[in-house]
Amino acid sequence: MAFMNRIDTCELDGRLLQLLLAVLDTGSVTAASVRLGVTQSAVSHGLDRLRALTGDPLFVKSGRGIAATARAEALAEPARELLTGMGRFAQHGAFDPASWRCTFTVAANDFQRDLLLPALAVRLRERAPGVSLRIVPSAVPRAEMLRNDECQLVITPRPPEGTDIIQKLLFQDHYRVFYDPAVRKAPQSIAEYLAADHATVVYEPRRSIDLDQQLAARGVVRRFAVMVPGFSALPAFMRGTALLATVPSLLARHTLADLASCEPPLPCPAMPMYALWHVRYRHDDAHHWLVQQLLDLVRPVLSLPAGVPRASAEASFPFAA
Repeated sequence: MAFMNRIDTCELDGRLLQLLLAVLDTGSVTAASVRLGVTQSAVSHGLDRLRALTGDPLFVKSGRGIAATARAEALAEPARELLTGMGRFAQHGAFDPASWRCTFTVAANDFQRDLLLPALAVRLRERAPGVSLRIVPSAVPRAEMLRNDECQLVITPRPPEGTDIIQKLLFQDHYRVFYDPAVRKAPQSIAEYLAADHATVVYEPRRSIDLDQQLAARGVVRRFAVMVPGFSALPAFMRGTALLATVPSLLARHTLADLASCEPPLPCPAMPMYALWHVRYRHDDAHHWLVQQLLDLVRPVLSLPAGVPRASAEASFPFAA
């Protein structure tokens, strides 16, 4: 906090701190204005105030963009701590969701996004109408996303390492082989399965899903005719073709609902799904409340709905609610 001691704190407010962090996180005045929901001129004016307060340019031109100065980088963590403290200061007694006002950012790829977050959004509108739920793709999650407060929650099957990252297991799914029943039948043997053309998901930069990595490590060779950046792209490439896709079974609930599926003809591992957040929120009542809303929704969201075959609805719930 040494840098803060040289700043006239009477001129500081939470909006300026949020603005500083938004520009740091996005590396752009334009992107920061979109995140904050204000005009670019408002961001520029706020930066001018911060420069006057700190006596530092904070951001300088670098090519076509801007780069943070060493002083701006050093102010990031104190700014986050101050915002967290302001949030606690504003909480009068017991936390009241109905009076909570914030934008809460969740990073999730399309599978878990479409499976869990629509129900969470409905619950927030009912119980915490002042909360805006912002959802961004997680791709291959990085611990820095949480450390830098780019998001306050990550939902992913592959938690990044870090002693400052808290994990909570939400559920475990299993894999099924999806195909278009109008074109082909389910593979009847391992040989038929391996001889087929396959579709799969590959995240940037060329990171395969865990199942594909594990099967390849076991020497299982498949030909991937189509590789897409997310599960939601699979149906368009599979309809009307003989392609197979070995992916999480719960995709039968939404993305792959019009395709048939069968058990894989070879052993496949389970696919866990975790909620992750930074340790700075360990004692934050508002954050704890929102995570609990997500935990409370997992079982009803994944329970067997009418008309859905049991094979597409099996999932385990090993978490403690």
